[in-house]
Order: sequence, then structure tokens, then C-alpha cells
Amino acid sequence: MSSDARAVLPTILVVDDTVENLAVLSDFLSPAYCVRAVRSGRRALQALAEPRPDLILLDVMMPEMDGYEVMSRLHADPATADIPVIFVTALDAAMDEERGLALGAVDYITKPIKPAIVLARIKTQLELKAARDRLRNENLLLEAEVSRRMQENLLIQDASIRALAHLAEIRDPETGNHLRRTQGYVGLLADALRTHPRFAPFLTEQTIDLLVKSAPLHDIGKVGVPDYILLKPGKLTPEEWEIMKTHSRLGREAIELAERDAECPLPFLAIAKDIAHYHHEKWDGSGYPEGLEGDVIPIAARLMALADVFDALMCQRVYKLAYPFAETVTIIEQGRGTHFDPDVVDAFMMRREAFEGIAMRFSDRDSERLATVEQPRDSPASVPSEPRLA
Repeated sequence: MSSDARAVLPTILVVDDTVENLAVLSDFLSPAYCVRAVRSGRRALQALAEPRPDLILLDVMMPEMDGYEVMSRLHADPATADIPVIFVTALDAAMDEERGLALGAVDYITKPIKPAIVLARIKTQLELKAARDRLRNENLLLEAEVSRRMQENLLIQDASIRALAHLAEIRDPETGNHLRRTQGYVGLLADALRTHPRFAPFLTEQTIDLLVKSAPLHDIGKVGVPDYILLKPGKLTPEEWEIMKTHSRLGREAIELAERDAECPLPFLAIAKDIAHYHHEKWDGSGYPEGLEGDVIPIAARLMALADVFDALMCQRVYKLAYPFAETVTIIEQGRGTHFDPDVVDAFMMRREAFEGIAMRFSDRDSERLATVEQPRDSPASVPSEPRLA
């Protein structure tokens, strides 16, 4: 038989300390298999390199390292744990066989060996191994395909979220990088609070990911606010302010419609709905649309509330000038326990330098144009309750 033909044959590693036994086994196995023979357990472990054996015939009674020890070491190494091992031994007591099988051997053959039995047992175990390998490979391919499709779905989901969020941004072009900044702010707050006893059960790794992805939908309801109100370069009248406040309800209703159309529940929509509907609620109950108070306000909305106000204070609009970072921090701090959850404000204070970094990195590019619009500056104390920032 040529070397190329033998290369495709299954490789059998025969381990026995007796030369005669090695010769007998090699003689009747060689026509059908590529046989490698070693005389000790130590050499058996050294012989596991390429070509990796497809099956091992392992003697039990050997000096220095017996077959049981070899078996234990094979199973302790993930690289060799799946190689089928058949014990071949003169020990025929039931307890010896049980011990070998308990260690992971696939079969147990007693000496004197009968070639027909050994060949049949080997053939059976190699067929089982081939079936297991095929199943494992198919599972790996299936897992890879599932992973690919999940990644594709996530990309589509992210693109859909951004597209929907930009609907609101298009209506109000002065927001610039508002979506990206608030997304970053929410991520910072969530990360800072993920181990806090009040927030840890909610802020799992998966939920934080969904929260950050959903954040851009917080103002999706603004697509339903008339332009004469949304783009007004000054303070709103009480009547206009009531219409402006409807954007939280409109956002919730739009996301609810998307939930109904979905074939299965989508967790990010549930979070997005909470953010859109409740991110203008205040810790003391003075917010809108429902005047919720304290822990009744969903956590996602509490984080979004601070992120949204911080960004509104830091950015210039046609109806207001930007506040310096230090002044913005002071205003946020003053809202602790009234506008904002106290622990969320504490998280902000811990990460305020990172907030400033995001604000600078994703600053609006049209600030020079806005700076030419002469507008009176509101007093800092009035900013958190100013309608255009609420």
C-alpha cells in the first residue's frame, strides 16, 4: 500500500509493554489501519502529536504509568479527551472493567485477544466517533450561521433605530449630534450604576446594551409636533407648551404600534417605550406626562432624564445660549432629589469628566451660525424647568 493511501487510513495507537502483544496487534490491524505502537504510558502521551490517533488500544498493567493513569491524563486535556480508548488487558474482574469505563474508556477487551472481536470493536467505535465528529461539525456550522444571522439582525435593528431617531432629528436640525451624545451619557450612567444595589437587578449587561441602543428613540414623538412649535425661536406659550408635551405620548404610541407589528416580543422596544414616555418625569413628581414620583419612574427613563437635560444645558439653540460645563454640573447637582434620582446624580458626578469628553468630542458643528442669533440668556436657576429644555 502506498504512503498516500495509508495516510487516509484511521490511525490506531497501540500501547502495551510487551513486545509480543504489540507485534500481534500490529500484524492484524495493519491492513486496515495505520498502526503506531509504543511500550509505555509515558511514550503514549508523547505520541499524541500529529498524526493524532483516531483510537487508542491501551494496556492496563504497565510499569511506571499504568493504563488508568494514562486514561486520566487523556481526559484531563481537552485536546485529547475525545479520543476513544479501548482497554486491552488480562484483568477480567468486573470491578476492573467498571473502573476503566468509569474513567472514560469506550470499551474493555480481555486477553487473550481474538482478532475478529478486536476488529469489530474498533470498527464500531470509529464509526461512532465519525458520527460524533460529523454532528459536532454540523453544530459548529449551524452555530456560525445563527451567529451570522443574529449579527445581521442586530445591524438591521441598529440601523432601523437610527433611522427612526433621525426622523425627529430632521424635524429639529439644531440637535446635531444630540442622539450620539445622549446615547453616550446613558451608557456612562448605566455602567456607573450596574453594581449599585438599587440598579444591579435591572442593569444587566444585556439590558445596558439594549438601553444604549434604545436611547436615540427618546424624542421620536417630536415628529408629531407642528413645526411652528418645534422650531419656534423663543419661549412657548402655555398652549404651545401643552402641545409640545404630547411628544412623549406620541413616542410611546408609535413604539407600541411597532411592538404590535413584531412577530415576537422585542426587549429593546419595551425599553425604548419607557424612555420615550417617561424621560420627562421628575423625581419629586413634578414632571410629565403622568407626574410619576421616585422609584415608580422606570430606571431607563431616569437615566435618560439626566442625559437629556445635561445635553440641553450644554448645547446652544436658537432660543438659548449654551451653559459652561462647570455651571451645567452645578445645575444638575442642584436637581438631586427634585428633578433627578439622587443616585443617578451621584453616578453623574463620578463620571462628569467623561460626560465632558463626550460633549466635546461630539459637539455640534453649527454652533458658529447659532452664535450669531442674539438671544437673552436665561438665569441658571430657571433652566431645569424651562419648557424648551423639559
